[in-house]
Amino acid sequence: MAGRRQNAAHFFIDFLLLPMNQPVFSAQFTMHCLVTCIAINIVNQLLAEISQVIIRPGRQLLGWLLLLALGLLPGALAAQTPGTVAGTLLDQRTRQPLPFANVLLLRLPDSTVVGNAQTLENGSFTLAGVKQGRYLLRAEVLGYQPARRLMALDAATPAVRLGEWLVAPAAVQLGGVVVQGEKAAVVTELGKTVLNVDKDLNSAGGTVADMLQKVPAVAVDENGQVSLRGNASVTLYLDGKPAPSNLRLDQLPASRLETIEVITNPGAQYSAQGTGGIINLVQKKQVQTGWNGDALATVGTRDKYTASLNLNRQVGKFNFFGSADGLNNWFQGSSALQQVATVDGYTTRTDQTGQSARHQINYNLRLGADYAFSDEQRLTLTVQGNKQDFRTTQDFATLLTHATAPPIGLQNQNLEVDNLYTGRIAGNYRRTWVAHPGRELTASATYILDGGTVTTQQRVLDGSANYSRQARQQLLDVTIHLPSAQVDYVQPLDDKRRWGAGLKTDLLVTPGSEELAVQPMAGADFVRQEAGSYHYHYRQFIPQAYGSYQQKAGAWEYQAGLRAEYTGLQAQVLPTGSANQRIFNLFPSATVARTLPHEQRLQLGYSRRLNRPNFLQIIALPIYSDARNYVVGNPDLRPEYTHTVELGHQVAWKATTLNTTLFGRFASQSIQSLRTIDTVATRLSGQPDFITRTSYANFGNTASYGLELSLTQTLTTWWKLTANGSFYHNQVASYTGDGTRANFTGTAYLLSSFSPTKTLAVQASGNYRAPLVVPQGRLLAVYGVDVALRQRLFHDRAALTLRVSDVFNTRRQYTQLAAEGLSTNLQTKYETRVSYLGFTWFLGTHKPAGSIENQPAGDAGGFGG
Repeated sequence: MAGRRQNAAHFFIDFLLLPMNQPVFSAQFTMHCLVTCIAINIVNQLLAEISQVIIRPGRQLLGWLLLLALGLLPGALAAQTPGTVAGTLLDQRTRQPLPFANVLLLRLPDSTVVGNAQTLENGSFTLAGVKQGRYLLRAEVLGYQPARRLMALDAATPAVRLGEWLVAPAAVQLGGVVVQGEKAAVVTELGKTVLNVDKDLNSAGGTVADMLQKVPAVAVDENGQVSLRGNASVTLYLDGKPAPSNLRLDQLPASRLETIEVITNPGAQYSAQGTGGIINLVQKKQVQTGWNGDALATVGTRDKYTASLNLNRQVGKFNFFGSADGLNNWFQGSSALQQVATVDGYTTRTDQTGQSARHQINYNLRLGADYAFSDEQRLTLTVQGNKQDFRTTQDFATLLTHATAPPIGLQNQNLEVDNLYTGRIAGNYRRTWVAHPGRELTASATYILDGGTVTTQQRVLDGSANYSRQARQQLLDVTIHLPSAQVDYVQPLDDKRRWGAGLKTDLLVTPGSEELAVQPMAGADFVRQEAGSYHYHYRQFIPQAYGSYQQKAGAWEYQAGLRAEYTGLQAQVLPTGSANQRIFNLFPSATVARTLPHEQRLQLGYSRRLNRPNFLQIIALPIYSDARNYVVGNPDLRPEYTHTVELGHQVAWKATTLNTTLFGRFASQSIQSLRTIDTVATRLSGQPDFITRTSYANFGNTASYGLELSLTQTLTTWWKLTANGSFYHNQVASYTGDGTRANFTGTAYLLSSFSPTKTLAVQASGNYRAPLVVPQGRLLAVYGVDVALRQRLFHDRAALTLRVSDVFNTRRQYTQLAAEGLSTNLQTKYETRVSYLGFTWFLGTHKPAGSIENQPAGDAGGFGG
C-alpha cells in the first residue's frame, strides 16, 4: 500500500509539472487537465471554508472559471508556441558535462544564424522560438572538435530533443601527424575558473596549492592558506560536497584531482559561507567501458617519493572506480626573526635564526560505484579514508638583549608530531527527465569523521643558567563529526524560464581535550598541569534553504536567488566558560547577462555572503606553538559579512580568448587576527623574555576593488600562451588606531606551452604576488619560476615528466607586523626548489592513440633551504 501511495504521488507531481509542449486534447493532456482541476478544486474548497465570510458565492464561481482556464492553458499555449531544440553536451571520453559552450542554430540553406545559447553547468541547453524548417545545429567548445547536427522541425515534430550529445577533443596538425587535441590547462569563464590538473605539466610533483597559483587573484602563504583577492575566507568542497576540516591544500597531491573549480561570486544554490569564494576539488573518476586508469610514480630531490593508482571498470549499468596514493617526503627549511618588545618600560630585543626538518607521510584510499537505474536515474556511493603523519623538528639559536642586563644566548628546540585521520562516506542520487530537458532532482548525504592528536614539545637545550630548562608538552586530542544532507530541484517553466529550490543541513560536533604537561628535569616523565589542561565541546547546526529564478529574453539572461541560513552554536570549555550564538540571515544574489555580437558576453553579478568563525577561533582554548607564543579563540567573535559585485566581459576570436572583470568587495565586522604582548603572562613567567598572544576580533570594515584579466593566445599550432593578472586596491582598518591601511596590490601569472616535436611538450610558468597590507603590518612580495617537460613513450601508452619548481630559488615569505609595544620582522624560506622525475603508465582504453593528457604528480611544500 505504501508503494502504491508513493507511485500515485509521483504520478501526481509529474502531471502537475507537465510541460507546455503536449498536443491539444491528447490523452496525457486530458489527464493533466483533470488532475489539475481536481487539485485546484480541493485547494479552492479549503480556502472557501477558511474565508467564507470574505469570499462571496459569486467570487467562488469566478474562481472556478479561472481555475478551469488555468487547467486548459498549457494545451492552448502548446498549440501556439514555436518549436524548441534541446540537448546536453558531454565530453566523449569522460561523459562529463561541458558548461559554458556556445550552441548556434543556422537556417538552411543560407546558414543564417537564427538562434544561440550557452550550455548550463550541467551541459544542458535549450533554443526556443524555432520556426518550422531545416537547420544545422553547431556546438563550439574550446579544445574540442566542432560538433554539427542536421535537423528539421515541422507540424508533426515541433520539438527536437537530442539527449546526450557527445563531443570529441579537437585534432591538431603537428609535423604531418594528427595529434588528438587537449583541453586547456586553465579555462577562465565569467565568474569561474577551471584548472584541468592533468593538462598542466607543472603539476608533476606539485600540490593543489601549487596549482592555485595560476588563478587570477589567488595567493598561497607558507602554511598552505589560500586567499582570493586578499581574502582568506575561502570555502573548500570535495566533489561538490563539504571538504574535511583538516584538509590542507599544500599537502594534497595534485595527482588525485581531475579539475579544480574556483568560483568567485557564487549564486544562491551555494552555501553562503566563504566571503572569498568557493574552491571545488573534483577527484578523478573515469566513465569508460572495460578497465581504464593510470599508474604513476614520482621521485624528488632530497628524499621525496609519491605513487598513485587510479582505476575504473564499467560493466553494464555499474561503473566501479577507485584510487590509492601515498607519499613519503622530507623537507628542510630556515627562518630568521627580529622582534622588539616593551613591557613595563623595559625593552627586550629577540634575534633568532632557525633550521627545520619535516617528515611527511600520507596515505589515501578511495572506492566508489555508480549504478544507472536508467538513462534518467543514477546513484553514486563513495567511501574514502586518509591517514597523515607529520613530524617537524625546529632548532633555534636565540639571543635576548636587554638595555640594563647582559645578553642571554639560548639553544631551543621545538618538536611537533601530528597523527591525523579522515573517513568520508558520500551518497548521491540524480534524476533527470529526457522528455523534460532541464528538469533535475538531486539528493546527497555525506558523513565525515576527522580526528587525531597533535603533540608539541618545547625545550631549552643550552644557554644561561638563569633561564628555565623545564620542557613543556601540549597534547591536543580532536574528534570532529560532520554529517550533512542536501536536496536540489530544478523545474523549467517553459523554454526560457526555470526555477530552482533546495534544502540543506550541516552539523558539526567536536569534543576534545588539551593537556599541558611539564618535565621537571631531563629524562623525567612529563607531569600533567591542571591549570593549563582543558576539555571542550563544540556544536554547530546550520539549516539552509534557497530559491532561484532564471529567465532568457532574447540576448538577455536574468537570474535572481535568495538563500536563508540559520546558525546555532554552543561552545563550552571546562573549566573556563561557554559561548552561545543564534543568528539568522538572508543572502540575496542576482546576475544579469547579455550575449553580444562577435562571440562576446557581458555579465553583471551581485551576492551577499558571510565568513563564520571556525571553532578554534571561538573557543577560549590557548594553543602554544612554543613557550613564548600562543593562540586563543574569542567567544564574542561574530561572522563577517560581505557584498560582492562583479562586471565581466568575455570575447573570443579565432586564436584568442580574453576575459575582463571589474570587481568590488566590501566587508563589515571584518574578522582580523591580532597579535599583542600578554603582559600578565610575561610578568608571571619570571623569565627575561616576553609572551605574545594571538587572538581574533571583529575589527572595522575592509574593502577591495580592482581589475582581473585573463588571456589565452594560440600563437602557432605548437605554441600557446596563457596569462592572467589581478590588480586591486586593498583597504583594511588599522589596529593601531590611525584610520585605515591601504595599498595597490595584485597577482600575475604567465604560462607558455609549446611542442618542439610531436611527442615532446614543454611548459614554463612564472607567478608574482605584490606586497599586501594586513591590519598590523604587511606581507612583502613573493615570486618564482617553474619549468617542466614531458616525453610521450611507447605509442602514447606512457609518459616521462621532468619538472623543476622555483628554478631561481626566489620564493620566500617576509612578514612585517607592528602592535602596541611590539615590532616583528619574520623571514621564512621553504624548500621550494625541487626537481621531480615522474613516470606514468596508462591502463586499458584510458588513452586514445596519439594523445597524452595526463602526467605524474606528487607533493611539495614544507620548510626548505
